[in-house]
Amino acid sequence: MPTSDPAAPDIVVLVAHPRMEHSRVNRRLMAAAQALPADRVQVRDLYRLYPDYLIDVNAERRAVAAARLLVWQFPFHWYGLPPLLKLWLDEVFGFGWAYGPGGDALRGKDLWLTVSTGGGEEAYHPSGHNRHFIDAFWPPAEQTAALAGMRFLPPLVLHAAHRVDDATVNAHAALYADRLAQYPAWPELAELEADSACIVPATDRPED
Repeated sequence: MPTSDPAAPDIVVLVAHPRMEHSRVNRRLMAAAQALPADRVQVRDLYRLYPDYLIDVNAERRAVAAARLLVWQFPFHWYGLPPLLKLWLDEVFGFGWAYGPGGDALRGKDLWLTVSTGGGEEAYHPSGHNRHFIDAFWPPAEQTAALAGMRFLPPLVLHAAHRVDDATVNAHAALYADRLAQYPAWPELAELEADSACIVPATDRPED
């Protein structure tokens, strides 16, 4: 496992909300993370950093490589990532860096999703309009973690983000902050095995 900069934060939170000015839940969650000690948690608001979508790949890799926990905080868009976070993933998790021959920069780290949904919990059910439990939508992120040799942690989800009351939002933000503050002392982590990187041959690099 690559060594990390001992002076760098243990946790990097990537916040990806295309319209943060209209957000209630994600804005509150971001504020909760930002209130934690900066030498412990670094918050990177992707849409503020890269309004032109021109990602500084080297800067992002430096931030992530020095951390033990990478958090993706985002509203669930069409069962996946908002566009800038997907672009971030495409560019930062490159072949030979995050996976493939020589790609061990993230091996041994943890990946945690913090997600808000528009639909209520009942919508993520075989009888609901999304037809599946919410866990059915995690495999792409889980496999991304596996490919990079990271451990995929159980996501934190707030359903019905448009409808929940302020007390619920505040309680969820407090839980989020507490989880970040307590990491890695989460009881459930003892039951999760560390993922070993999937072996990707050099011949399977992305097409140029």
